[in-house]
Amino acid sequence: MDITYPITIAAAKAWFRLSDMKITMTGVENIPREGGALLAINHLSYVDYVMAGFPGERQGRLTRFMAKKEVFDHPVGGPVMRTFKHISVDRSAGLESMERAESALRAGEVVGIFPESTISQSFLIKDLKTGAVRIAARADVPLIPIVLWGTHRIFTKGRKVDLSRHQRIGIEVGEPMRPTGEDPVAETAELRSRMESMLERLILAEEDRPEGAWWLPQKYGGSAPTIEEAAAAYAEERRLRAQRKAAKRKAK
Repeated sequence: MDITYPITIAAAKAWFRLSDMKITMTGVENIPREGGALLAINHLSYVDYVMAGFPGERQGRLTRFMAKKEVFDHPVGGPVMRTFKHISVDRSAGLESMERAESALRAGEVVGIFPESTISQSFLIKDLKTGAVRIAARADVPLIPIVLWGTHRIFTKGRKVDLSRHQRIGIEVGEPMRPTGEDPVAETAELRSRMESMLERLILAEEDRPEGAWWLPQKYGGSAPTIEEAAAAYAEERRLRAQRKAAKRKAK
């Protein structure tokens, strides 16, 4: 029985109202009211978990998100994530994480996955991991793309939190895919293509797109890093992180 999840949803809705947040959602009817479904969501910010669960809630569903193991290891965040019945992803034991997601889907749950794996600092759709189509195929459930836009203006990597009023959020729920798993690479490419088209619709629906805005991709007149620049920055970040970990191990 879920207790904390509905309370958190109520708190999120109160935040939306008090901040006069403008949330525009389309395609909510694509999320089934019963039965398992896997939601593939783009990743722009640290508040994507809140926003990506909103369409399912409109359909009377609670979304069980797949999140990295480190979140579950946190003394505060871990217990909260477990009460929400979210799914821990241990990158060193990927198959086990996939099996847990498949089990939840077969039990009729709605599961959310971020196939880009990390936040996209270009704000475009990054290369997707094939896990989403493989999980959906093995669990025999629909794979439903969801694209968010505007969440990065609230709180994203390298930026301070902005809780100002009148934030604008766009959410599009795409038509379900039915992956077979026979060609995960091709099916993942199809998923990415759909998500790119959805993202473009959300960006072009923006009434105000200031030239050079940090939150706009360069191809739409903004100053965000390109996908290549963002990838290079992420690779350097990982190198430095590995270097620090090695130094700590050596110091012990």
